Amino acid sequence: PDLRAKYTGIALNKAERLEDLINEFFDITRFNLTSLTLEPERTNLSRMLEQLTNEFTPILSEKELCWQADIAPNIEILCDRNKLERVFDNLIRNAVNYSYSRSSISICLKQADDHVCIQIQNHGKTISPEKLSHIFEQFFRVDSSRSSYTGGAGLGLAVSKEIVELHNGTIKADSSN
Repeated sequence: PDLRAKYTGIALNKAERLEDLINEFFDITRFNLTSLTLEPERTNLSRMLEQLTNEFTPILSEKELCWQADIAPNIEILCDRNKLERVFDNLIRNAVNYSYSRSSISICLKQADDHVCIQIQNHGKTISPEKLSHIFEQFFRVDSSRSSYTGGAGLGLAVSKEIVELHNGTIKADSSN
């Protein structure tokens, strides 16, 4: 039984990695062959971010991380809900993957005149300015030593940038000690 459990676990890990690679392949194909189009609808952004923080809480717990949330209530915008969820999912996953253990990830949503400001912040290794300037480019990885097994294809932030810009927004990354 122990040996069976071991090899079943290995097979499951390999199957999950294969699924990730297939999804990355489809992302690459979609990103290169089509332009993204929006399907806007009225969305309660506050509720969306609250739901995402709840969904990610078990993942944060596994990595000994915690949330610091400052989400203003009842902020509604016209947006493509599914595409923005993808952006936040990418940003949160990066924050989790590159955070120091036993630290916090903060998420903040505020209304600022005619726009909203969303900030996701973690505590991890500082990114050099030269690497930071390329962080939203296709296939760019800050940590080139991470293999495709331990990291993605380097599309998450590039796709996120495109989605944010389609919503007439801006996205940026900062890194400091």
